[in-house]
Amino acid sequence: MAKKAVKKYVYFFGGGKAEGRGAMKNLLGGKGAGLAEMTNLKIPVPAGFTITTEACNEYFKAGKKHPPGMWEQVIKNLKKVEKEMGMKFGDPVNPLLVSVRSGAKFSMPGMMDTVLNLGLNEITMKALIKKTGNERFVYDAYRRFITMFGSIVMGIDRQKFEKALEAMKEKKGVRLDTELTAEDLKELIEEYKVIYKKSTREDFPIDPYEQLNKVISAVFNSWFGERAVKYRNLNNIPHDLGTACNIQAMVFGNLGDNSGTGVGFTRDPSTGQKRFFAECLINAQGEDVVAGIRTPLHIEELKKRLTQAYNELNKIYRKLEKHYKDMLDIEFTVQEGKLYMLQTRVGKRTAAAALKIAIDMVKEKLIDKKTAVLRIDPEQLNQLLHPMIDPKAEIRVLAKGLPASPGAAVGKVVFTAEDAEHAAEKGEKVILVRTETSPEDIGGMHAAQGILTARGGMTSHAAVVARGMGKCCVAGCGALNIHEVQKYFTVNDLEVKEGDYITLNGTTGEVILGEIPLVVPELTGDFGKFMKWVDEFRRLKVRTNADTSGDSEVARKFGAEGIGLCRTEHMFFAPERISAVREMILADDLEGRKKALEKLLPMQKGDFIEIFKVMKGLPVTIRLLDPPLHEFVPHTDEELRALATSMEVPFEKLKARNKALHEVNPMLGHRGCRVGITYPEIYEMQVRAIIEAACEFSKQKIKVIPEIMIPLVGHVNELKMMRELTVRISDQVQKAYNTKVNYTVGTMIELPRAALTADEIATQADFYSFGTNDLTQTTFGLSRDDAGRFLPYYIEIGILEDDPFITLDNGTGLLMKLAVEKGRKVRKKMKMGICGEHGGDPKSVEFCHKIGLDYVSCSPYRIPIARLAAAQAVLKEKSKEDLSKSTV
Repeated sequence: MAKKAVKKYVYFFGGGKAEGRGAMKNLLGGKGAGLAEMTNLKIPVPAGFTITTEACNEYFKAGKKHPPGMWEQVIKNLKKVEKEMGMKFGDPVNPLLVSVRSGAKFSMPGMMDTVLNLGLNEITMKALIKKTGNERFVYDAYRRFITMFGSIVMGIDRQKFEKALEAMKEKKGVRLDTELTAEDLKELIEEYKVIYKKSTREDFPIDPYEQLNKVISAVFNSWFGERAVKYRNLNNIPHDLGTACNIQAMVFGNLGDNSGTGVGFTRDPSTGQKRFFAECLINAQGEDVVAGIRTPLHIEELKKRLTQAYNELNKIYRKLEKHYKDMLDIEFTVQEGKLYMLQTRVGKRTAAAALKIAIDMVKEKLIDKKTAVLRIDPEQLNQLLHPMIDPKAEIRVLAKGLPASPGAAVGKVVFTAEDAEHAAEKGEKVILVRTETSPEDIGGMHAAQGILTARGGMTSHAAVVARGMGKCCVAGCGALNIHEVQKYFTVNDLEVKEGDYITLNGTTGEVILGEIPLVVPELTGDFGKFMKWVDEFRRLKVRTNADTSGDSEVARKFGAEGIGLCRTEHMFFAPERISAVREMILADDLEGRKKALEKLLPMQKGDFIEIFKVMKGLPVTIRLLDPPLHEFVPHTDEELRALATSMEVPFEKLKARNKALHEVNPMLGHRGCRVGITYPEIYEMQVRAIIEAACEFSKQKIKVIPEIMIPLVGHVNELKMMRELTVRISDQVQKAYNTKVNYTVGTMIELPRAALTADEIATQADFYSFGTNDLTQTTFGLSRDDAGRFLPYYIEIGILEDDPFITLDNGTGLLMKLAVEKGRKVRKKMKMGICGEHGGDPKSVEFCHKIGLDYVSCSPYRIPIARLAAAQAVLKEKSKEDLSKSTV
């Protein structure tokens, strides 16, 4: 019987050849694919191998056991690394040390685990001391290894090791780790071993192979670590991808002043400027830069001190950018003057940088317009639409740090991630202030308006993660003395306590005392050019949801091509109007209601005139009154008494009428067209206001396109009745004004029955607009106001992939698709759009494109996002078509 072939789980790289390549991110993860690609490009990379994401997934399927054959492949490839590097793992004369790093398909900075200097024990330490003649370096490497192994593999609180280190520095009267002597570190190692044994009840492992086996498992386990899961949830990264594990020969940046380490970006990740943006440390290991343990030096220091290595690095970063045709994030180490590249991946960047890089690379002929448009994440545009500090405001600058992530943020000071999350749940805006952030802070960083750290550089954890989130961040603000436990910080003699307001300017690095006003940025230059490219490709029109002329003006600046939803009820809540609305609702006869409606008519007409004026001939879809009437009535006796006095009716009578309006489930009750049918005078007033406003323009030969939308239709006869009412009133008004208005009458498809009978309803409708907020509620049979209590848990445990009120669910989508097909069988060119909140969600916009809608409508600040998502939908579709043609 033939022996079953063992799956390949390990891919080698080294000596200018790699078994993998850059396109294998799914299997090798981003880091492993990058190492393979650099090796194949003949770039100096320490030899190593990558254990695949498949091995990680098999590990979890088997109940956290390595898959059959994997360990044997690890040993086989370790021998190849030994041969390539001329050293042996665990050897008492010439020992090989390795690093073990995670590396998923998508970059997750700091979210998973890394262990350096693996292979050290008492025997290999002696050999390394003899080989290097540098006793201090070896003891420093070992104490780092114990810290990482203890905290990552065995779950010991890292602070136990850090406190011992701080105590040793205090005892020796030094400030920096580098000032501790070899003897100090030797003593510290013994303390670390005691901490390890007390915490685990076992001795620190001395067998290098046992160390390696345990660390590989720890890297796999980190895929489902709390911070990694939270990061994936925040960034919509699937949980079933798994992580690869990269084992690589160690190279050392802490061998002395002819060694160093650094991280960099091939262009400025904040501005997009074409310049090498990098930081380094001399006589340090890479974790010191990335973790923000020491504030790094500008890359020019490397040029001054290690010129040859700098010149080689300069050539390599240019070569890599030209090869990948994108801005890259790189890591490097210089060991005794020789440069080694440890990582390359597509770099995270701000929205402003992403735009500039995309536009510049088109100019440089590295990429074309299509690639540029596909390269920007639609959600990232949000960063460009955030407020900035009002230039007219008087400010008091407390301190200045590094401008790590641009924009501005105002909030109350908090000192822990947990406090930031709790405050956000209560609707409070906060600034997270930390000495330095760590991956455990990810939830608090997401909840905060901005992040401020005392330590760390432009490539620290806080900086990289904040830029990826689009959060304002000021890092490395050394003037701050932070007391996290006591919850205050000082700058010179000034004390700022938890709950005090500060403002951050992430563009300048300024930390400002107090609550400073912010302003909305003007979108010009690169943004305008990029959005023109976007509009060349998209088919879907993009409208806005706007209820005022102010909202409409903002929307026009962002490129709105009309209004897809004007909610007339929002116009009723102004103080001077609400009393008339309440008077109308609480009146007990037709005459009383009409009297109140006469007060509202000129107000509604004035609103529509202002909106038509701003929209300048673009279509305006106006939804007639939709919510239940009880939403407008007073809820306290005090308010009812005041209203009774103004209406000159008895209080008890009003109270009884108010009680009669109460409904058990108002969202499925007397609302939408049901109100228009039972109280037709309400819809008559609204239609009259719309058509009168339109006639004012029509008489002046100014184009207006009102689209009158009847809400919550579930049966064709409801729409038939409301259409007849609309046409009758419109005819009366046009006759009185002696002019014609080009108006249409349509409905919202927001009930499953409406979607299922869309062919019948189409006989009475000129257009459809999908009200996906209510359609989602009625499809799922849940209330979005109450679903927040359990929907996050549904997503967390995998029942739902996305919140159905943010991204269209496939069940709701199926009803929409059916309604489009049925409606267009009756009216072939029937205009159809979407006006729920989903109209600004990129995934939902792509779905709307696929089912053939004519437009999406969203809030003003999401219009650029919807425009970009619509263009990307076209380009992705063409890309799939081209791929299918090429495989025929």
